[in-house]
Amino acid sequence: MLSENIYILGIESSCDDTAASVIHNGKILSNVVANQSIHEAYGGVVPELASRAHQQNIVPVVHQALAKANITKDQLHAIAFTRGPGLMGSLLVGTSFAKSLALGLNIPLIDVNHMQAHILAHFIDEEGFKKPPFPFLAMTISGGHTQIVKVNSYFNMEVIGETIDDAVGEAYDKSGKILGLGYPAGPEIDKRAQLGNPKAFSFTKPKVDGLNFSFSGLKTAILYFIQKETKANPNFISERLNDICASIQYTIIGILIDKLKKASKQTGIKHIAIGGGVSANSGIRKALKDGEHKFGWTTYVPKFEFTTDNAAMIAIVGYLKYLEQDFSDSNISASARLKL
Repeated sequence: MLSENIYILGIESSCDDTAASVIHNGKILSNVVANQSIHEAYGGVVPELASRAHQQNIVPVVHQALAKANITKDQLHAIAFTRGPGLMGSLLVGTSFAKSLALGLNIPLIDVNHMQAHILAHFIDEEGFKKPPFPFLAMTISGGHTQIVKVNSYFNMEVIGETIDDAVGEAYDKSGKILGLGYPAGPEIDKRAQLGNPKAFSFTKPKVDGLNFSFSGLKTAILYFIQKETKANPNFISERLNDICASIQYTIIGILIDKLKKASKQTGIKHIAIGGGVSANSGIRKALKDGEHKFGWTTYVPKFEFTTDNAAMIAIVGYLKYLEQDFSDSNISASARLKL
């Protein structure tokens, strides 16, 4: 029989955030994230710098997570870690650390798919946040991923739509770069979009069959538009920045919602959940909420701290897998292109 007091340590190191979290029977006791601001100067994540920073951060972050949870490492029942997808160097740091710690404590090791974790973050016990019933549709939107997933159960998921080129987060960041905004540009575009007119400028939505997405054409259209307008008026960006941001955001949200509507109609599923870093965007959250009235959806948005890359989502998957006694072999290795 399983212990009634299950403590799992989750470790996340897929990109540039080193994170550790302790979960107790589905409830998060600590969720610690060390960000790497070094990448801002380069306008994107530099893999070599990211893995070095993970090596520096992982011990203090895990130590802090245990201290905040008010437990010792000897009380842990298992170690869950991100196996992939992500940057190989970053994943290796978390994987090696998790394997060593599990071996040293003689407790099970649990590998976690990062994309699955974004979806299952909805099952963390958190007051005021409802959990979606199966089956539901999950839209995972981040810097590296854009997917629509039909979720039949905790560990039965089917990708029914995904990006064929850039992810939505890249569309935000690359648009921001064109406008001279810092990295990451998503939060800044979102902030300025709230002050501008979303219909000031119109950008053509890419025509992609089925439930798949494409953002590379939109990015090119924005680049040509800015080049043309700044040639006519060198001050165009500074004079109309809020309107440009609002128009870009309006177009991106339109693309996402159109595909969700199509997915909901095709599957007959009206329970819609979102996850991933871009789900922190206020415009997307509002559009999803509007969908409840317009399309009869019931929508699920996780707590803000569980949307970006974090270890709480790794810990909840670890907990659910622990209940199934689904453990990993100590020979398991990181996988940069791990599929859902």
